[in-house]
Amino acid sequence: MSTTIANIDTRAAAAEQSTPSYQAYQILRLGFTVAPILAGIDKFFHVLCNWDQYLAPWVAALSPVSGHNLMLAFGVVEAAAGILVAIKPRLGAPIVGAWLCLIIVNLLTMGAYFDVALRDLGLALGAFALWRLASELAPGGEKR
Repeated sequence: MSTTIANIDTRAAAAEQSTPSYQAYQILRLGFTVAPILAGIDKFFHVLCNWDQYLAPWVAALSPVSGHNLMLAFGVVEAAAGILVAIKPRLGAPIVGAWLCLIIVNLLTMGAYFDVALRDLGLALGAFALWRLASELAPGGEKR
């Protein structure tokens, strides 16, 4: 009897993993794990770009540390957010989405990099979509 129940549970899990919504959840989870970690680490190495150029002067003026050191701190936050998405996507995804919204505000107030702000809006929407999918599909999520 227990073997039959185990087989049914295994087939149900396999069927759930083959659904488009579960696959979308896994794709988004991978993307919002890897991208923030890589962007965060690159704040220290400037391989992708010079990240300091994206810091609005008014944000740097609020900080007791230099703009560069502030960007290094932001890099740590971004990498940690990516790790959090990997471990607890229901918690990490809205944090990444909110962080991206803060980046958008920073960029818009600079009066520059509107293209990057638009891209980050799309990323924020994807992070919030991951949050909604994780609420149902992540381990411990709300099942219907």
